Amino acid sequence: MPSKMLQFITLPQAMPDKRAPAERKADFDEIYRPFDDGRAASQASRCEQCGIPFCQIHCPVANNIPDWLMLTAAGRLEEAYALSSATNNFPEICGRICPQDRLCEGSCVLEQSGHRNVTIGAVEKYITDTAWEKGWVRPPSPLAEKAQSVGIIGSGPAGLAAADQLRRLGYGVHVYERQDRAGGLMIYGIPGFKLDKTVVERRTRLLAEGGVVFHLGFEVGRDATLEELRARHDAVLIATGVYKARPLDVAGAELEGVHAALDYLIASNKAGLGDSVPAYADGTLNAAGKAVVVIGGGDTAMDCVRTAIRQGAKSVKCLYRRDRANMPGSQREVAHAEEEGVEFVWQAAPELVQGKGRVQSVRCVKMHLGTADASGRQVPTPVDGSAFEIKADMVIKALGFDPEDVPALFGSPDLAVSRWGTVSVDAVSQGTSLPGVFAAGDIARGASLVVWAIRDGRTAAAAIHDFIQGRAVGAQAS
Repeated sequence: MPSKMLQFITLPQAMPDKRAPAERKADFDEIYRPFDDGRAASQASRCEQCGIPFCQIHCPVANNIPDWLMLTAAGRLEEAYALSSATNNFPEICGRICPQDRLCEGSCVLEQSGHRNVTIGAVEKYITDTAWEKGWVRPPSPLAEKAQSVGIIGSGPAGLAAADQLRRLGYGVHVYERQDRAGGLMIYGIPGFKLDKTVVERRTRLLAEGGVVFHLGFEVGRDATLEELRARHDAVLIATGVYKARPLDVAGAELEGVHAALDYLIASNKAGLGDSVPAYADGTLNAAGKAVVVIGGGDTAMDCVRTAIRQGAKSVKCLYRRDRANMPGSQREVAHAEEEGVEFVWQAAPELVQGKGRVQSVRCVKMHLGTADASGRQVPTPVDGSAFEIKADMVIKALGFDPEDVPALFGSPDLAVSRWGTVSVDAVSQGTSLPGVFAAGDIARGASLVVWAIRDGRTAAAAIHDFIQGRAVGAQAS
């Protein structure tokens, strides 16, 4: 029976059932159980159907959230999926990994009024998982084929979203990926307990069934230059993401046992996918039995600490220079990590990594949050005489990511980059300094969220379509 809306007064907020910490930290399976039909509908019915839907306004892809919540409450799930997927190429992924507490759910009027937000992400996941189960998710199928083709460098969320959009318009789409699987960091960077790999693999299979051609193990700069791809296609999209780890600028950072977060996560994910990973097998990138210290406070740091728990670490500590309220990572992820046994060391920063050839401890100093800087965040400053030591067999640097030198890698010195090393793009068209070359996602925006990459990929696809059809799409970047 369809549920009436505005049930937030009588119905409390409820998430899907979560597996107990003792159970979930023993494997890499997703931690939430599926919503059952009745519970999903009742939670959707809590929506207030606001005149100004702040949830939608604060969604990077402008998802029509109130309407698909109403359709879910009415049991009209196929229509709910159609509406959800109209603005988002991968709602099943965003429903799992978006930091909803910082975006749609955090902006929900019910959250502001004290009734607690609608569980938007869980309902989105439920809608799309149901759609896959029922066979409502279909490959891109253009009405007519076009003669032109587009080359896309990188198969992360920006590249795949653009590929989906362009294929639906009838273009020949070729995706060039240097790894041996498509999906970018969704397949190799995000742990399975947040995003099961089969979820990504079924989506890339669907794109392939729809005619998207994947060139795996293809490295631009080695197997072809950017200029050669430009000659091969009518337009090219750079969507490589950012992979270069920011350095840990303290003495001892070069010691054995100090690792970049992405090296650690990729090794774990590849091992979980059944690949042979020597550095994982020999214990180099495996936390089993070790005292682990993760430095950083973002979502990547949360991925690292929770991975180390599942690998059987002796202890896991997260060192962050600000307090919990100022942590950039999802508060929901912090809570999950605490439940699983991670210890957070707030307002502390590393001064020195100590050891003889191999890390043995991290000397830290307590931090005081002082006056705010230009960004509005309080600046952490060391507290004199507050040094202390944390034993460590493994240190993981989760300090963020910078772009690689794309012009040098691609053999294209005329490709303009910003002072941060990201590819410079026009704000409207996503066009670069090279005619017919566009860029989207983290390589243009800087390290950000999957949902922003999807939005950028969709924007770039529309601009590429206009470019190929001879319509003006804004100035090229300089």
